Amino acid sequence: MRAVVVNQWGGPEVLSETEIERPEPGLNEILVRVHAAGVNPVDWKTRATGGLITWGETPIVGWDVSGTVEAVGPGVTLYAPGDEVYGMPLFPRQAGGYAEYVVGPARHFARKPASLDHVGAAALPLAALTAWQALVDTAGVSAGQRVLVHAAAGGVGHLAVQIAKARGAYVIGTASAGKHELLRELGADEVIDYRTTDFEDVVTDVDVVIDALGGDHGRRSLKVLKPGGHLVTLPSPDDVPADADGVHTGWTLVEPDHRGLIEIAALVDQQKLRPVIDTVLPLEQAAKAHELGEQGRTTGKIVLTVA
Repeated sequence: MRAVVVNQWGGPEVLSETEIERPEPGLNEILVRVHAAGVNPVDWKTRATGGLITWGETPIVGWDVSGTVEAVGPGVTLYAPGDEVYGMPLFPRQAGGYAEYVVGPARHFARKPASLDHVGAAALPLAALTAWQALVDTAGVSAGQRVLVHAAAGGVGHLAVQIAKARGAYVIGTASAGKHELLRELGADEVIDYRTTDFEDVVTDVDVVIDALGGDHGRRSLKVLKPGGHLVTLPSPDDVPADADGVHTGWTLVEPDHRGLIEIAALVDQQKLRPVIDTVLPLEQAAKAHELGEQGRTTGKIVLTVA
């Protein structure tokens, strides 16, 4: 099968397309023919240094995939060959999403949202599960609460805005002015231009903050949280403020989640959640996708077409 592999840790130029052996499903696993693969910051960060990922013999980045089931291993009853699925298998172990085929546990996938094509579905798993697990599983966001989303037009942020809104929250997002119209279309009640305004000067009484930026944003966010509120930090545990008092703080790392994927697909098919696609490129242009992503200017997601 075709795959884009990492020959050594470094810049986008270390990505190269090659032919490798197709994997085979084992117990409770499925083999998925990949139609599209999502591109995420973790992809280029681990390509650069290897990161904390457990790599296989041939390093292949990528976790977000959408495709069709090619074969099922012993013990699998959820799917049959030909079923359309999407998922984020094995994270933080290597999944090898930048390839024509991926193998993973059956319950690391779910049926693809019926209202999306494979490109749209491939944009969802890692970013949407990150937002879902941060908002729902960690912070327990509920109707009437106030939610602040930093980097609200980014891959995780634009989905967090919609998930929070779907759960009845009042949503505030930070983004550059050019992205405000999109965020309002996605359901944001307030949008703050971080280039001209310090959010802590204009926001108060927030129940949940989703910090996808890190740095000093966590510490500054403590000023706007209600007592008992939640600050959920995504980039690194090093970004969690050490001096928080009277609020819940912590780092959330996304994990494969069959039930979460089902809930996300339901929101999509109810027209309450949609991925914004910034750029679509063929698999062989994975290096270009990484170059674009590392510039930090994308709105929504970058996706690679495979099949």
